[in-house]
Amino acid sequence: MTYRDVVSRQVLTWACTAVGARMPVAMAPLALVFLVRERPGGYSLGAILAAAFVIGEIGCAPVLGMRLRPERARVQLAVGLACGTLGFLGLGVFPGAHPAVLAGFACVAGGAPAAATGGLRTLLTELVPARSVAQALSVESILTAGGWAVSPAAVAGLALGVAPRVPLLLAAGLMAWSVAGLWLLPARWGAGGEGGGGAAPLLRVLVGAWPVYVTGAASLALLGLSELVLPALLEQRGIAVGWSGPLLAGMAIGGGFGAFGYGIRNWPGLLRTRSAVLMAGTSACVALAALIPATAGIAATVGIAGALAVGGALQSGAMLTRNLSLREVLPPSALAAGYSLMYAAAGAGYAATGSLAGALLRVVAPSTAILAGVCLTMALVVTGWWGEVRRAGRATGGAGVAVALGGVGAEPVADGAEGAAIRGRGDPEGRL
Repeated sequence: MTYRDVVSRQVLTWACTAVGARMPVAMAPLALVFLVRERPGGYSLGAILAAAFVIGEIGCAPVLGMRLRPERARVQLAVGLACGTLGFLGLGVFPGAHPAVLAGFACVAGGAPAAATGGLRTLLTELVPARSVAQALSVESILTAGGWAVSPAAVAGLALGVAPRVPLLLAAGLMAWSVAGLWLLPARWGAGGEGGGGAAPLLRVLVGAWPVYVTGAASLALLGLSELVLPALLEQRGIAVGWSGPLLAGMAIGGGFGAFGYGIRNWPGLLRTRSAVLMAGTSACVALAALIPATAGIAATVGIAGALAVGGALQSGAMLTRNLSLREVLPPSALAAGYSLMYAAAGAGYAATGSLAGALLRVVAPSTAILAGVCLTMALVVTGWWGEVRRAGRATGGAGVAVALGGVGAEPVADGAEGAAIRGRGDPEGRL
């Protein structure tokens, strides 16, 4: 397996458009804190604005994703991104506005373009041959990891070196760029092939894939845990809090390398098994970072950096298995909505684990809070894995019934029925 099929002018155009749409999302939480930090109670207000941004994302992603239609995808995505541009622009132009007004701008900036992730991911998989979808999704993860690695330094440098509003104005410009980039891409994506489950409503089809969303939420929960508790952990270990930025950047860079490595070859095992193994490895790395003793000195910093970098690499692979699993369990017409729902679930996992850790930090040490978050994450992983096993078992049972009914008339029909049931969408791991 190589990345040769992914290298094309259309994919390059898609990448430039995706960077414009997603960099603002990576920049927003920290940029909102810097925007208001000099006000009375500025850090608390910044946290509230960041929460409004995330709430907008989580609330709007599934709703807007379900409304995306292949035949008018470009227009729908452009409208959402344009409204997001206005939200970021309002934050940058009116930084002294009433907190309620700023929270409204933040909610629009996060919510209006929330379906762009699912729509652009679906479009990317249409731009490459079917055999190269894993590599295309790996490229997407590499771009995302790069954005998360660069954005903290860019936001801090611009806010402190130029003006607090500049990062948000830059975010507005990047998102406007993505709107223009959409017109260099296909106006729609194909929804041919298999349908959306006959008469079953789209919502029912999406809900049927709940185990994938649960594990997807777990995969980002550890990232949220690391980002939000790391400064307190470093302080507990006697390490300068300023190291939190480089350490998190190293985790993001590790995620980029992990995504690249995942796309190089076919990996053994079922998708759900790979996901569980990768998530267990990520959890072990985050737990190790929490358990490294302060007495190790410089070695403690190096150890935490290494654990987070390896954890980031494994986490990106786990997220890729989740996106590939969605392609197995959902019909093509539901993929954009499915990806958007995954986006919302991952954001919810991030927020839930971060909130748990934040509450625990008041009563326990940072290392203990991290370990509690790891336990919650593994509970989500086990729940998702169990749900996927049950779903696969029901699909296999349904295929067996079809074989038995077909065999009453003639054996050749039975064989054909079995092949269709197993190699179609009934078996979520059939392709592997």
